[in-house]
Amino acid sequence: MQQSKKVSLLFLMLMSFMLLLPLASVFAKTEVYHVPVEKEVEKGLYAFLQRAFKEAEESGAKAIVLDIHTPGGFVNAAGDIAKLMDETPVRTIAFINKDAHSAGAFIALHADEIYMVPNGTIGAAAVIDSDGNMAGQKANSAWLAQMQAAAETSNRNPKYALAMADLSYSLPEFRAAEGNLLTLTANEALKVGYSEGTVSSFQELLEKTDLDGAEIVNVNESFAEQIARFITNPIIVPILLSIASLGLVIELYSPGFGVAGTMSIIAIILFFFGHLVAGFAGYESIILVIVGIILVVAEFFLPGGISGIIGFGAIVLSLLLAGANVTYMAYSILTALLVAVIGMVIIMKFFGKKMTLLNKMVLKDATDTESGYVSNKNRLELLGKEAITSTPLRPAGAIMLDGERIDVVSEGGYIDARKTVIIIKVEGPRIVVREVL
Repeated sequence: MQQSKKVSLLFLMLMSFMLLLPLASVFAKTEVYHVPVEKEVEKGLYAFLQRAFKEAEESGAKAIVLDIHTPGGFVNAAGDIAKLMDETPVRTIAFINKDAHSAGAFIALHADEIYMVPNGTIGAAAVIDSDGNMAGQKANSAWLAQMQAAAETSNRNPKYALAMADLSYSLPEFRAAEGNLLTLTANEALKVGYSEGTVSSFQELLEKTDLDGAEIVNVNESFAEQIARFITNPIIVPILLSIASLGLVIELYSPGFGVAGTMSIIAIILFFFGHLVAGFAGYESIILVIVGIILVVAEFFLPGGISGIIGFGAIVLSLLLAGANVTYMAYSILTALLVAVIGMVIIMKFFGKKMTLLNKMVLKDATDTESGYVSNKNRLELLGKEAITSTPLRPAGAIMLDGERIDVVSEGGYIDARKTVIIIKVEGPRIVVREVL
């Protein structure tokens, strides 16, 4: 009897649970993440989308709608975004809210569904190099394979994706005769299966995808992410590094600390801030650049050049580690160095006489007939005089004689600082000393 009561109670609890399930579904929160994909496709956009996708996954979102309006961008960034879309378990919908060209079309093809506004377009996805020309055969071949794979993965006819990216494909019925890239209108995309529907608004999109009534979570870029996207743009990076290097060169040749040095520091800070926010730079690269700058500054007080070389190497390594792409960062650094060298030449040519530090660093003597083809007079009056070493002699270094700092070399061995030496030989600019024991 008691066992029968237990079975009845269990049955009632089970029935109650089943009756409550519909109510739970009513009160369950359904979220749709609305994420803009605007301006150029670059690494900063990838970092923003990475955050948006992570938030959507953690909140158990029903879908992610990518609101796309972009002229395209960089292939490597588009590849990272496509991988992000392929790996997410959340349903992804590409809402082409005007144009999805080049890398934008590639991203749209990786969505589970594509919807377009009536005046929207998708296509024109050829790879363009930095000079605005069609990319080489190797890069173009890889991109075509990626476009084809993107279409096939989403069960779309790959010939249209290939015609978007390669001039040799001919589809005259869509204004894409040989020599023209394919760009589809909303109606054409729907006709060939490159769109699931045409909608006039975001709300209509939600209705067509059975997401109406869901809570919309608008994910927008933070101010820091907007700055990071601007700074990490491959066009801005070499400009920032050029400002930093040119400012440093001008500052080294100017007395005191002024505008040039301030601009150089601001450019370096902006570079690392943007790359840190975008997730490309780690604290190790920031530590490296600080150590590098300290070593370069120390070079002004230490002989030998080792400190400066190590410091310069540390700065270059920190920039390479902070960049989104090592190869591109290498090109950016070379560009900055070229700007610095050109700036140095201009400064030496037109402003050299006004800059005291420059006059100390550059040899001004000339070998001409009037001076007997000698750039330095023999200071024979120094022979036999005693002086104190102001730096260690390894064997080169400096001595102080009657308040004058003179560059010398030892007779052969090492001589420590603050030792008494005697000048034993003068051969033009070469002054030889021996330690007085």
